[in-house]
Amino acid sequence: MKWLIGVVLAVLVCVGIYGGSAFVSLVGLVSAVRGADVAQILARTDMPRLRHSIVDQVMTAYLDRLGQKRQLRPIERIAINAFGATIADDLAAKLMTSENLSVLLKSGAVRNATENITFGTMSSVAELDISSIFALAGRITFVKPVEFALRLGGGQEAGSISMHLEGTTWKLSGIGLPPKILTNIVDRLPAR
Repeated sequence: MKWLIGVVLAVLVCVGIYGGSAFVSLVGLVSAVRGADVAQILARTDMPRLRHSIVDQVMTAYLDRLGQKRQLRPIERIAINAFGATIADDLAAKLMTSENLSVLLKSGAVRNATENITFGTMSSVAELDISSIFALAGRITFVKPVEFALRLGGGQEAGSISMHLEGTTWKLSGIGLPPKILTNIVDRLPAR
């Protein structure tokens, strides 16, 4: 019976450390965003994963737009993914510069500063109420054991962020753009 209590306690400690590390990392990110500390934001961000998440969203929205008129053949999807990913990757690189990322997380404005284009706004990370652990817990969706998504507000127009466990800390690994913003981004891409 003692070993069962020991196992239960060990599991509870592990779950506490797991959840606690996620909360501490989130609080650190929110503090860095509120303080406009670009260096700390970048230190708490997995840029390759973040760019990949943007590319995936843009490509999915792009393929959906092209498929509205007719069903795409598999070979067309392959070609669009190959060539379109290059365009989407270039766009994601422009959207995820250190300056644009800092602005997006602080104000919610999704923009391409180099071309002076704003695609829309979403809820900001700076506005997250981190004082209520239970309110935050209600917005969390576990994607994988090492990744969770956090809705930034009510409704799908608020957007979300994803954090991924890297070593002993959690890093920003994705930004879930609202459908309206994705539509504005995709509308600037070539139709063919």
